[in-house]
Amino acid sequence: MTTGAPQRLRDDADFRRYWLARALSITGSMVTAIALPVLVYRLSGSTVLTAVVTALESAPYLLAGLFAGALADRWNRRRTMVTADCVNAVLVGSVPLAHLLGVLTVAQVLVVAFTVQAVYTFFDGANFGALPVLVGRARVAQANSAVWTASSLIELFVPPLTGLMLGVLDPASLLTLDALSFAASAFAVRGIVRAMSEPRDGQPPLRPRVVLNDIADGLRYLVRHAGVRTMTIIGSIQSFAGGGFMALIVVWCDRVLHIGTSGLRFGLVWGVWGIGGLIAALSLPRLLKRMPPAAITLYALPMSALLGVLAPLSPHWIVAALALLVWGSAYVLVIVNAVSYRQQVTPEHLLGRVNTAGRMLSWGVGWTLGSVLGGLLGNAFGPRTGMVLMGLCGCVGVVVAWTSPLRRIAAGHEPQVA
Repeated sequence: MTTGAPQRLRDDADFRRYWLARALSITGSMVTAIALPVLVYRLSGSTVLTAVVTALESAPYLLAGLFAGALADRWNRRRTMVTADCVNAVLVGSVPLAHLLGVLTVAQVLVVAFTVQAVYTFFDGANFGALPVLVGRARVAQANSAVWTASSLIELFVPPLTGLMLGVLDPASLLTLDALSFAASAFAVRGIVRAMSEPRDGQPPLRPRVVLNDIADGLRYLVRHAGVRTMTIIGSIQSFAGGGFMALIVVWCDRVLHIGTSGLRFGLVWGVWGIGGLIAALSLPRLLKRMPPAAITLYALPMSALLGVLAPLSPHWIVAALALLVWGSAYVLVIVNAVSYRQQVTPEHLLGRVNTAGRMLSWGVGWTLGSVLGGLLGNAFGPRTGMVLMGLCGCVGVVVAWTSPLRRIAAGHEPQVA
């Protein structure tokens, strides 16, 4: 445990600041996650361009994730997080400003969507390494649970409110909330007193070859550690299926469920995922007392894969919401469990690059390619068929998991790093 940290997270002032920063940022980002594809859909009417917005949320990880992680392990993590938040506040704020001036275009929205996520990769790289140092490795799962609980509550209440606001406000105007949330997050992170990095004495000067070597060290650890490697592969497959689903959800709500792209019903379909995430976040610390992380992944993954196929077939929006509730529980449980596991077993000096490498493969590669393919399938065969086809990809992850080293690890035979 970090020296000077209170025993209970609720009594830890620095963790409360960290938690507040994440909650504020997640709130704004949730509004944008709904408003941005709606904005593009209303501006263009295009299924493909709407799916591209979802793909652009993750594409920067594919292009910059490895470098962001390597640099975040070298830089001051607090300064990196604050700078990234400030830059993104300006970028997101440019959209409502352009709308106000009457010069907003689809091209600008797509460029901002990509650039904001590119900057966020640096925040994420620093954030992955900061949390274990801030709270201590023994409390990582508990801390992640607290953050994901806040995230799930936000996903529960913000989407319905956003859906209602979309009925009276232009989606571009709603992005002002995200810009303000980035600024507030920067202020909260800046107030954290304890260190979020261990000393970096004796490091070689920052040169291209050194950065490439740092990246190679992180990838080498990820590949050689059987548990981290397998959970990353599974996460990539699950993200591939999830990206395809989310790329089509706005069109699905409008053309299949017939609930439009605004209003309470639209917001509830989006928001019910948050209830599932809340269940997962609250359950993880208790589940970890009864079984190892590998076992949690093995048992949650089949449920996630099954609901990924059944949810698009829902005949009514209420049935769809119930299916998304169960799917959200299993899907988020797999994610937060894998993130906590990586943070617990990875050496401190590799935390940023190993975790961003994992995010690059799952979020960057899996989510991006899944979003693109989902958009193409939805355009060719309709949103429901496209979603079902993408959901079937999640079943591949179940086969991979149950034929992988996770079964031995779950039985108590944790392999050593090569």
